[in-house]
Amino acid sequence: MKTFAAGLMVAGTVLTAAPLAAQSASTPGVRADAVELPEDTVFDGDYLTVGVGVGYSASYSGSDDYRSFVLPIVQGSLAGIDISPRPAGVALDFIPDPDEGVAFSLGPVIKLNRDRADLDGIKDPVVEAYGELDTAIEVGPSAGVSFPQLLSPFDSLSFSVDAAWDVAGAHDGMSVSPSITYFTPLSRAIAVSLSLSTKYIDDDYADYYYSVPVTNAALPAADVLPGFEADGGFESAGVNVLLAFDLNGDVTDGGLALIGLGGYSRMLGDAKDSPFTSIRGEADQFLGAVGIGYTF
Repeated sequence: MKTFAAGLMVAGTVLTAAPLAAQSASTPGVRADAVELPEDTVFDGDYLTVGVGVGYSASYSGSDDYRSFVLPIVQGSLAGIDISPRPAGVALDFIPDPDEGVAFSLGPVIKLNRDRADLDGIKDPVVEAYGELDTAIEVGPSAGVSFPQLLSPFDSLSFSVDAAWDVAGAHDGMSVSPSITYFTPLSRAIAVSLSLSTKYIDDDYADYYYSVPVTNAALPAADVLPGFEADGGFESAGVNVLLAFDLNGDVTDGGLALIGLGGYSRMLGDAKDSPFTSIRGEADQFLGAVGIGYTF
């Protein structure tokens, strides 16, 4: 039987609007007799969580203009395969979790990268004049390890990393996104997680999103940005805090849950030094989101 902690962990990851380590759907090593629990929960066997969230974040990576957006969320476990959300994507885990001890995850991840791919969302006319970029489809492996019961019977510390390559011919590059997340329930209905993450990009990725040509015929000479050639390296580092609340006070029976997310990240390296960030934008990036999910 998946335990109370497992249910709270699912509620705590139904909304992942920013780079955030997705928790496993089960929490190994938690004894069922550690707290009074129902014999059966909605998380035993197959289950599915569907939800929708509204987020507020920078209009492009490095922007100081912000926009709101709507994102659907799907998470669950079907036929022994765990499904975890990613920003504009999803990751699968093909490794079953043990009943006790350390749990491992391994599977594919696929994400859409639409950074500056929709000029309607770019509020800065100078950045808009540098044109619309193509949507990248990023695919690769995702792996992780989770250590349960660090400070309580129901908490966990998880490490994960996604590596993804563009297969759509947009930036033709790759990125590596490691993260570490501490999860703990505060009650039977409330859970919180704290996640630290960073992102490393290669030269092709950096050149596509952060290099600036020396001329731009679409702009007056006074508005043309300085030419800039971006190299790969660490693109950003950040922290996210997520809070989940089950509306009927018991996450183990499924139903509706509310989720709130707040985050801060800092652009690094050439992603920070690019004129798109240093002149027209801001290295400090903020994120806020609220959502609702239903588990059955």
